[in-house]
Amino acid sequence: MKSATTFLMFQGQANEAIHQYQQWFPDLEIKSLSYMENSQQVAMAILDLKNLKIMVNDSVIQHNFTFTPSISIFLECESVEEINHLVAQMLEDGKALMPLDNYGFSKQFAWIEDRFGVSWQLTYN
Repeated sequence: MKSATTFLMFQGQANEAIHQYQQWFPDLEIKSLSYMENSQQVAMAILDLKNLKIMVNDSVIQHNFTFTPSISIFLECESVEEINHLVAQMLEDGKALMPLDNYGFSKQFAWIEDRFGVSWQLTYN
């Protein structure tokens, strides 16, 4: 096996999602980004978030499925301020699957589905 990578397939919102994630995560690095011909739809993008490689694209085929909360990106925050800030941003047009709280296994934990349907688990201990 050469590598393993998280892959997020959107249906027309990939470019918007990439720009949103850049605002949320100043450390997010776009390694590559190409668009479909005569379009703002993403043919393929490679992102790096704290050494997590994420591939992103817009599917040219319409599917009857989207993201599921069963798969999520897990983020360990460095401070209470950081987790509060990220949760507040993600909740704008998103929804809390588990609101920010102390659940025993974490001093502060939240499970958020962003406005694109991508699930994020955030923790601070």
